[in-house]
Amino acid sequence: MPPQLEPLLEGLVFPEGPRWHEGALFFSDMHDHRVVRVDLAGRSETVVEVPHRPSGLGWLPDGRMLVVSMTDRRLLRLEPTGLVEVADLTPVASWHCNDMVVDRAGRAYVGNFGFDLEAGAPPVPADLALVTPDGDVRIAAGELRFPNGTVITEDGRTLVVAESFGACLTAFDVAEDGSLSGRREWARLERAVPDGICLDAEGAIWVASPVSAEVLRVLSGGRVAERIPVATQAFACMLGGPEGRHLFVCTAEGFEPEAARVARAGRIEVTEVDVPHAGLP
Repeated sequence: MPPQLEPLLEGLVFPEGPRWHEGALFFSDMHDHRVVRVDLAGRSETVVEVPHRPSGLGWLPDGRMLVVSMTDRRLLRLEPTGLVEVADLTPVASWHCNDMVVDRAGRAYVGNFGFDLEAGAPPVPADLALVTPDGDVRIAAGELRFPNGTVITEDGRTLVVAESFGACLTAFDVAEDGSLSGRREWARLERAVPDGICLDAEGAIWVASPVSAEVLRVLSGGRVAERIPVATQAFACMLGGPEGRHLFVCTAEGFEPEAARVARAGRIEVTEVDVPHAGLP
């Protein structure tokens, strides 16, 4: 019997990019244009409003939060006075930006759609952007099929990115300067579309798959060790909680912005699993 998800927070529009940080879950309610913080008792608050849709979240070594601003393709930093621009991602991002992972040196790896998904444009490959703490932007990896959720292993030496339109997880070696090399397939997924992902202490990756309405615990090579179904669609997941064993899942009824705003069927759902969180985010 798989673990059963229970609602932690309801009435959301489209939750994405969950991150456990300083005793609470932070996430982007993407189509409601805000970053939200919720604790394990379900008490929530808006952290900051992001007019051009927030997505990936992360933190610099000094504790300041980074936020991906999707439709204007910028990386922002939250200061006491509000959001400021870290970098313009348009030289690398060919369409809306999405998820992100920030390494321990404060370097941000940011994905993007690559094409106009909402208009039904044909898929084209996209580049993964690397942003340094001082705002320099370069291509970390190219020819990715909708680079989305991304993790970095505990030792900092391997980055794995979900290629949503490639139905696979792709791994790279990470150099001291943050550059990526040694591209290889970490896992191929059958009948799943990998969206947000997170890493556990046994080296397995939890994968949110909206099309198959589930989260999967995937081992290197592609074997699925666990499946947890959701009632709607699963778009992202994160391990957190006091012992790192709470699995938080962002769910919603669909991707369309207007339909999502009307339905407000987005949820943060949660269950407990056996193997705790590891690595980044």
